[in-house]
Amino acid sequence: MAELSNKVILPREYPEFARQATHFKKLQKPYKPRVNWDKLSLMIFDCDGVLTDGRIIYGCDGEELKNFDAHDGMGFMLLRFSGVKTAVITGRSSAALERRCQDLKIDYVFQGVGNKLAKTKELLAELKLEFSNVLYMGDDWNDIPVMFSAAVSVCPSDAGRDIKPLADYVMLAPGGRGAVRECIELVLNNKTIYEQAVADYLAKIS
Repeated sequence: MAELSNKVILPREYPEFARQATHFKKLQKPYKPRVNWDKLSLMIFDCDGVLTDGRIIYGCDGEELKNFDAHDGMGFMLLRFSGVKTAVITGRSSAALERRCQDLKIDYVFQGVGNKLAKTKELLAELKLEFSNVLYMGDDWNDIPVMFSAAVSVCPSDAGRDIKPLADYVMLAPGGRGAVRECIELVLNNKTIYEQAVADYLAKIS
C-alpha cells in the first residue's frame, strides 16, 4: 500500500501510486462486533456516487440533472416487503433527487446536510434506534463518520480509492449502476428473506 508521507511522487512512480490505496497511520477502520442482521432496520444512502453515477449535469436553465438506475429502483420495491426503513442523506440539494425519492417511496430524505453524522443521530433519536440497527452506504470522505458508526458500511465499486478499504463491504457494481440494488439484495439475503420478498412482490403484481 502507498505510504502517506512528505515524499515527492515522481512522474514515473505515479501510475503505481495511483493504483494503491493510501496507508494511513492515524485513520484506521474501527473494530465492529459481528452484525446481527435481524436487528438491521434502517438503510441510509448517500446520493451522488451511490444512487447516481456521481456526474452532476447542469441544464441550460441551471437545473441540476442526475442519472438514476432502474435496477436500484426495483431493489427498493423489494425492500418494502422487509419492513426495513430507508433514508437518503446528502450534502447537495436537488429537485431531481426529491422526485426520485418520492417515486421510490424513500421514508426520510435530508438534503443540504453538512454534517451527516449529526443528522443520522437526530434521525435515530426520532426513530428510537441505535447505530447497531443501521447500514450506511457512501462513497467519499464526508460519508466516513457515519460509515464508521453504522453496524454495516457499504460502498460502490467506484468509490474513492482510499474509501474502499475503510468499508465493510465493497459492491461489485458502481454507483448509479446497480450498486444500491446489490446492497439491498445483500441485506435481504443476510436476513434470509430475499426469496420471500421476491414472492411477495410477484404476488402483488400478478
